[in-house]
Amino acid sequence: MKPSEIREMKQEDMQVKLQEMQKKLFELRCQNVTEKNENSHAIKNCRKDIARMKTVLNEKRSGN
Repeated sequence: MKPSEIREMKQEDMQVKLQEMQKKLFELRCQNVTEKNENSHAIKNCRKDIARMKTVLNEKRSGN
């Protein structure tokens, strides 16, 4: 997800999406332990998306 897409979202929608992404990260980590992941970069990409989302949320909260 690109930062420009995230900035267009409302704050409430961003928090819902953030929770979904955190659940997805948990599921990916569980799959990594129990099964073989086909996409080895999925965890890394998910973590980066969560970081982007949190950054934009903090920007909106601070009023910038």
